[in-house]
Amino acid sequence: MNQIPLCRCSYGPYARAMVRVCREESFHQRQGYDIMLRLAQGTPEQKRMAQQALNRWWWPALMMFGPPDADSTHSSESQRWKIKRFSNDELRQKFVDFTVSQANFLDLTLPDPLLRWNAAQQLHEFGPIDWSEFNQVLKGNGPCNAERLAARRSAHAEGAWVREAASAYAEKHKARRAA
Repeated sequence: MNQIPLCRCSYGPYARAMVRVCREESFHQRQGYDIMLRLAQGTPEQKRMAQQALNRWWWPALMMFGPPDADSTHSSESQRWKIKRFSNDELRQKFVDFTVSQANFLDLTLPDPLLRWNAAQQLHEFGPIDWSEFNQVLKGNGPCNAERLAARRSAHAEGAWVREAASAYAEKHKARRAA
């Protein structure tokens, strides 16, 4: 998907930062597609894995563009100031239109029974997004949040000796300087 428009917004620092971000994201997009291509062309088990991944991540991928324009707090203002060149809904639509042909090429089925081509509008219509998972993730109740927090607490506890040693070292040198 073409991310170049992010590099052409009116806010210079953001536009300059986006050059590197877009390059990195483009790499990830190509890498992800290559992985899906290899899985889809692999064994029946690998193709099943590709379909399961698509089933799991299709809706979260659509949520990644942010809430619908009607519910987006700053989207219209960001567009007015030309910080954002496209609305959340426009970006989501571009993603769907781009991805449908990739899924078709891979012979994978997108998990949206309402997905269909609208010839009059020249775009793919898709079903309503259930924003409950998105809202739960924003509230800190994502599917892996408890694990992530437990790992963070564990790492903090296991690193206590490093902080204590660094404090002791600093106190020792502070005492030497004072003497």
